Amino acid sequence: MASSTRIPAIEITGIYGSLLKTMSRRMIGQVPEAAGVMWHHPRLLKDAMGFGRKVDSWDRLEPDLASFAAMAAAGTVGCSFCLDFQYFMLHNRGLDETKAREVPRWRQSTAFTPVERRVLEYAEAMSQTPPAVTDELSAALLADLGSAALLELTFRIAAMNMTARGNVALGIRSQGFAASCGLPPLATPSTDGIASA
Repeated sequence: MASSTRIPAIEITGIYGSLLKTMSRRMIGQVPEAAGVMWHHPRLLKDAMGFGRKVDSWDRLEPDLASFAAMAAAGTVGCSFCLDFQYFMLHNRGLDETKAREVPRWRQSTAFTPVERRVLEYAEAMSQTPPAVTDELSAALLADLGSAALLELTFRIAAMNMTARGNVALGIRSQGFAASCGLPPLATPSTDGIASA
């Protein structure tokens, strides 16, 4: 299997590997190259997937807000795989694709409510090195969302940072999941402040 990643992907084998490939094809239509990279350490892959399922099961934050935050964090870190995968999953879950498409240029977009904009700002601020979250932004989100949802938002963004930073370090890139289901490309931010499609 040819690989563009920093650790070459290997063939996924065995009973657990068969199950992984079947589940991947059912869920996303293909077996991502990242799975072949992670297959060098199957226990790590299994634990990471289990953690991801647990994060997905949290339910105090509105699903659209959770998805937008994950996408903003992935975009800030620069993980094209995560950004594309989140967009694809948002589509599969029947969430707001029009707004999701605008996440990469949310500052220029008029699509988002004030609460959504604060969530996106928080995701970006948390994803910077060092984190740049302010007391004012936290207080506004606490008033908007309540304690439990703000905690969930924070830890969803932290989990995305772990995944995104790992993927970037390993050279794992987008595989076109969104394009495979006919989603229009994500909007791209411009350097001159004028949003482009």
